[in-house]
Amino acid sequence: MITPIEQEIVGLLKRGDKKALTLLYKHYANSLLGVISKVITNEDLAEDVLQESFIKVWKKSKSYDPSKAKLFTWLYRIAYNTAIDKVRSLTNKENKEVQIEDSNVYRISAKGLNQDVMDIQKHLRSLDPKYQIVLNALFFEGMTQQEASDELDIPLGTIKSRLKIGLRELKKIYDPE
Repeated sequence: MITPIEQEIVGLLKRGDKKALTLLYKHYANSLLGVISKVITNEDLAEDVLQESFIKVWKKSKSYDPSKAKLFTWLYRIAYNTAIDKVRSLTNKENKEVQIEDSNVYRISAKGLNQDVMDIQKHLRSLDPKYQIVLNALFFEGMTQQEASDELDIPLGTIKSRLKIGLRELKKIYDPE
């Protein structure tokens, strides 16, 4: 049996009315935070995941079908899956960290470094923000292209295109010829 408040929320979601988010937050945030906190014990991270969950709910709102699941069940699945995805993402990042002391990669001396490229982050800020975000995620946050696509909610093909264009723009800065 769907309650009147659930009916109102579903109607607002289907119409794309932002009031739905306010009502969802008011009626479900604490319960969903409890669900997320069972997966993620860090309180700040759990609250971030709650926000990510509400963003996903908003983006998927038109796909919600009350005949398939109760509103809370649908919200629960989104929040739980978002929490699991966050844990996996963090675990993958930790597993992919480079262990410098174990590395046998050829080390070059400071004389061998091109001092002109040491200010890459400064030059990166001169690019269009859509390229900055992708390059930061891939090179400074250590994400794979697929992880960046998932985390930034940008299609994988767009990630690849923005990477290519961003690198080409940086090349113009460092190799203007």
